[in-house]
Amino acid sequence: MGRLPFIIAACIFIIAFDIYCYKAIIAVFKKWKPTTKRVFAIAYWSYSLLLIFGVFCGIYLNLFLTLRAIILVAFFLTVACKMTMLPFLILDDLRRLFIKIFRRNKKSEVSTGQNTTAEPISRSEFLVKAGLVAAAVPLTSLSWGIISGAYDYQVRRVNLILPNLPKAFDGITMGQISDIHSGSFYNKTAVKGGVEMLLGEKPDFVFFTGDLVNNLTNEVRDYQDIFSKVKAPLGVYSTLGNHDYGDYFFGKESSPAKVKNLKDMVDVHKVMGYDLLMNENRRLKVDGEEIGILGIENWGMGRFPKYGKMELAVQNTDDLPVKLLLSHDPSHWRGEVLKKYPQIDAMFSGHTHGMQFGVRFKEVQWSPVQYIYKEWAGLYQEQKQQLYVNVGYGFLGYPGRVGILPEITIFTLKRA
Repeated sequence: MGRLPFIIAACIFIIAFDIYCYKAIIAVFKKWKPTTKRVFAIAYWSYSLLLIFGVFCGIYLNLFLTLRAIILVAFFLTVACKMTMLPFLILDDLRRLFIKIFRRNKKSEVSTGQNTTAEPISRSEFLVKAGLVAAAVPLTSLSWGIISGAYDYQVRRVNLILPNLPKAFDGITMGQISDIHSGSFYNKTAVKGGVEMLLGEKPDFVFFTGDLVNNLTNEVRDYQDIFSKVKAPLGVYSTLGNHDYGDYFFGKESSPAKVKNLKDMVDVHKVMGYDLLMNENRRLKVDGEEIGILGIENWGMGRFPKYGKMELAVQNTDDLPVKLLLSHDPSHWRGEVLKKYPQIDAMFSGHTHGMQFGVRFKEVQWSPVQYIYKEWAGLYQEQKQQLYVNVGYGFLGYPGRVGILPEITIFTLKRA
């Protein structure tokens, strides 16, 4: 029930916004016949109210994932289009306000008989129509991102140079996927295709760096068999992300249902064959030589939970020449690892999704998320420590990707 006031407030805002847009459109197309206006009004408000009703149903009822995805897509696209129109409407209203103030200052001219007749104060047809055209831009690009980008998995290859890497590990390959968010999927065939791409690379071991679900463990039910196929000769190692604890459904306080949800999450990792690291470590051995794999629970800056305990994860690893850390949130690297744990050679994260929107080429990458996270996609290095941020396998919120495509990373470990 804690979310209900926020949802109601959001709905009131959306309805007020709808009224604003509706009046703007009607004012521009005032030459429409009464019948046409009536049909438009019925269609406009039926769609808006049905969409709000659908959002409530998606939150509080156990709808099919596909139906929830359709509602979410429609809601996201509608809000994006109207938000694009908003600056044009505000600009026109400011124009009208300026004209009104100007006319009041010219009252003296009216009293002397001068002709001050001007263009009637009304919404500028040009501005409103320009807003409608502009709204088509996100509609087109975001629709294409849903059709084309959501499951367009990209294999990115990275040479990871580790100066102290034992000779036996030189040339070994490691795969990474992150941020599956199985509660958002609506295409099992496409998801399976991505897993097959990963397996086709035949990595020696695999990291999964958190966020298996959106809110509840049972969201992975329909995809558990697919991700259980992720296997590697030296093992699959995983950690939890901020969405895996149930905080966004149950709240931050503990409850029996929340505790059970987390236990179910741990059990799912075990059933899928993933070695879940919760503030602990493993020794990976090849030909008598070892490196360390460490994993902590979620640790994030700002509003994100700090469940991770690095002091536990590093225990009994001093003798290992290389230590690889799984930590979901990349802000952990700068927030704690660089400052307190110089023995960590490389950290592997996800979390940012690259905001699922931006540009990513070999030499140039940009996304709005870079104004929130200094490290948000790809490989970073500071002194002798490295961080790799995977932009995610799945999606959350907007059910697609534009420019920042879902990622499967293949690392080749190399000695300096």
